[in-house]
Amino acid sequence: MSRTPHHTLRIRRLVLRVAAPLAGVGLALALPHAAFADSGATVQLAANSLPVVIANLRAWIMGILAAIATLFLVLAGVYWATAGGDPSQVDKAKLALRNALIGYGLAVLAPVLLQVLQGIVGG
Repeated sequence: MSRTPHHTLRIRRLVLRVAAPLAGVGLALALPHAAFADSGATVQLAANSLPVVIANLRAWIMGILAAIATLFLVLAGVYWATAGGDPSQVDKAKLALRNALIGYGLAVLAPVLLQVLQGIVGG
């Protein structure tokens, strides 16, 4: 069964329906919040130590990489399921699967890389 351009367009629309809200949420979280007016009280900044910062960074990086890798894994499954024997779609699915595996590999290696970074900057 060959895929029609209409079917490909439907898949792209479906991906955009998922990607657009996710991008909106990401943008909203990335923008800084409005600053509050100065109350006149002394402000003390609480800075974490380097090991705490590295641990927090490790958790964030692992989470982000795992989420992106999972997205690529889902896309690979969708591409593979909708390929219908089309070699170009199967190749696209294999590429997405490879990217997912690379992402999972980086998520696993993130603690090691951040430990090296911590050793370089001292802490």
